[in-house]
Amino acid sequence: MKSRNCTRLLQAIVVGVAVVLSACTQRTPPSAALPSLHVEPARVDVAGISSGAYMATQLHLAYPEIFHGAAIVAGGPWDCAQGSIATAVTTCMKGVPAPDAEALAKVAQARAAKGEIGPLAKLAGEKVYVLHGKRDPVIAASVAKAAADFYGALKAADPALASLQVTYDGDRDFTHTWPTLDAGNACDTVAVPFIGKCGFDAAGAVFAALYGPPPHEPTNAVGGELRPFDQNGLRPDGKDAFLAEKGYVYIPPACQQGQACGVLVALHGCMQDSATVGEAFVRDAGFNRWADVYGVAVLYPQARISLPANPKGCWDWFGYTGANYATRDGVQLRWIVAALKALGLSSN
Repeated sequence: MKSRNCTRLLQAIVVGVAVVLSACTQRTPPSAALPSLHVEPARVDVAGISSGAYMATQLHLAYPEIFHGAAIVAGGPWDCAQGSIATAVTTCMKGVPAPDAEALAKVAQARAAKGEIGPLAKLAGEKVYVLHGKRDPVIAASVAKAAADFYGALKAADPALASLQVTYDGDRDFTHTWPTLDAGNACDTVAVPFIGKCGFDAAGAVFAALYGPPPHEPTNAVGGELRPFDQNGLRPDGKDAFLAEKGYVYIPPACQQGQACGVLVALHGCMQDSATVGEAFVRDAGFNRWADVYGVAVLYPQARISLPANPKGCWDWFGYTGANYATRDGVQLRWIVAALKALGLSSN
């Protein structure tokens, strides 16, 4: 009993320290707004890991007319939790029971018919890449496979979606981490900042899956600029989106020079926000050097720790921002769309 009480006390202290650190790092908000770029609407995509992977599917389904592809790393199918934290930590993480991809596809069809998410016909011709490590102890393989099966079920139900491209990459030997060539922890480590030296460039794989083969190999050093910006200035209707005060955007040289530029929204996982890991994800995940190659800006929104519902700084994939979290009315989804428009995405 004493051991259990000590464990609970330690957990409370860890959460409390995280909240204090978050408050300290956010005390002076950045004044900079997002820069205005020449955004190519056809080259706007989203990628995420863990809670960010779930958020990526929500963005893709809510706004398939905006996001032309999604990369899902260490995550499961769209709106797997259905607003239940109990379902989130069992079915949608451990796969007990495994997610029912066909049933979720039917839910998506019903919501699309009501206009709660986007028109599913817009998924035609789009690309989905699902990446999962064989040694991941947090997200079961059956959960990751269900992410691919969900899109497959949508495709099977509608002949108009025959051109939807779904790739499942689940045979690589890494754990619950963002795999890189040589940055981060040992590849078999599950710990902050959840970036691992795995000899595999996940960022490069994501870019290739969503944007096609690279025109040339990247250099070791990035040539663009990583800028912080004020996230509070983009609150939808002034509502709290449960985000940190500071986000980041990486702008490649071509985009800085006014050339047509794609945008990849890159979503961190739980305990991978800037208050917890600093700039580790936005600098070391590997996106920025590939952004230079493809001429694609990278938007790094930052969620924030909020008690009691979100002590680990996760994106909302189970309902802590409200019942409409996975719909076009979801406050975090609307915030990200507003950020894209601030970057220069046409509102047409």
